[in-house]
Amino acid sequence: MSSNDVVIQVKNLSKFYNIYNRPQDRLKQSVIPRLQQFMGKPPNQYFHEFWALRDISFEVCRGETIGVIGRNGSGKSTLLQLICGTLTPTSGTVTTKGRIAALLELGSGFNPEFSGRENVYLNGAILGLSKEEVDSRFHDIAGFADIGEFIEQPVKMYSSGMIVRLAFAVQAMVDPDILIVDEALAVGDEKFQRKCFARIEELKSHGTSILFVSHSGPQIVELCDRALLLEQGERLMYTQPLRVVRSYQKLIYAPADEYERLLQEYRTFDQSDDSGVEISPEQTKSAPTDKTDSDSFDPGLSPETTEVYPVQGAEIRSFQIFEENSHVVNVLRPGENYQFEVSGRFVANRENVYFGFHIRALSGVIVTGQRYPEEGNFIKQVHAGENFRITYGLNMILVPGVYFIGTGVWSIYEPTCLHRVMDAVMFRVSQDQKLKSYGYVDLSSKGPALEIF
Repeated sequence: MSSNDVVIQVKNLSKFYNIYNRPQDRLKQSVIPRLQQFMGKPPNQYFHEFWALRDISFEVCRGETIGVIGRNGSGKSTLLQLICGTLTPTSGTVTTKGRIAALLELGSGFNPEFSGRENVYLNGAILGLSKEEVDSRFHDIAGFADIGEFIEQPVKMYSSGMIVRLAFAVQAMVDPDILIVDEALAVGDEKFQRKCFARIEELKSHGTSILFVSHSGPQIVELCDRALLLEQGERLMYTQPLRVVRSYQKLIYAPADEYERLLQEYRTFDQSDDSGVEISPEQTKSAPTDKTDSDSFDPGLSPETTEVYPVQGAEIRSFQIFEENSHVVNVLRPGENYQFEVSGRFVANRENVYFGFHIRALSGVIVTGQRYPEEGNFIKQVHAGENFRITYGLNMILVPGVYFIGTGVWSIYEPTCLHRVMDAVMFRVSQDQKLKSYGYVDLSSKGPALEIF
């Protein structure tokens, strides 16, 4: 990677705020310490420091999409505002190259008294576009926002969905070198979100670098090349998205006695050169694909990415895939029926419990999953010492390839995750014939029918 490829460089970036317990303390801080210094006395301090960010460093290359994830208050929004230049760092530096377009707080940069059209020109000027350049783009911006005649109405009359439509349209349709999106897309409806993500992919293909903040693990995994995990203003991890998302999920469910250990584990990993936790296609090629005497079980299909969450009310002890004759399998045939069995025991009394599992592709994208009981229903009461065994039916309509199953037990009350095992089982769907489908799922019950007349 050459220095010419780096479009965002963050070095030792820190930001702190003075927090006052009472309004009068702010006035005291502005007057009394100066008088005390003038009189040769040690000055009093009427505030305490809150570090929103501490010593953050990372780089973003041209065309990269970087996910930023962390719980509320971890410093995500502060980081983006520092990169945009709307905040001044306490220490450290931010260097950027090219035009930055940012979708931060809902409606930021809009004058509520101006019409949508006037705000388009205002924001275009802020982004460095001339009136003529905005003129040439206005039709595309208005078409993308798709708010109809409201484009001529004051923004103060807009719904939150209309505001985010127009805001994203302005930022994304000016062909920025860097696009920064801070969770605002969660406000839009599903159709508009899909439209936005399609535009993000288009910008990425043209070399735009994207910083994308989201609490959605699947979105981070699917969209991003790397991801940054923040916790209490600290960089914990900057590596492959799947590793970061799993670490984040494990951290937010960790009990107090496990939390500090996980922090240290993630810091150690981040300081090492090891970034390999995801299974690559090459790692799965050693297993034979032709029929053998043991064509239903391949001992080489053993996941290296298994993550076991802390026990917080239940303990999963075994998990296996069975075919109908009760043999354990991990090489599955398209169109056949299987069972995924999970067993364990409860170690504490819990209420409103449910079970579930999901299947992930190699990329980490969730392909499908099941929940028991169904959405909205729960097992009202479980007791310490009780065992459980749950069997999920699998009708194998996945296309040939390698997949991973994760499973867990949850409660709607804290702690939410009673126990969870990510990438518990690795399996392959074999290819017995030429493919008729692509993607992840084979929906065809029989071959396509073509008529030409």
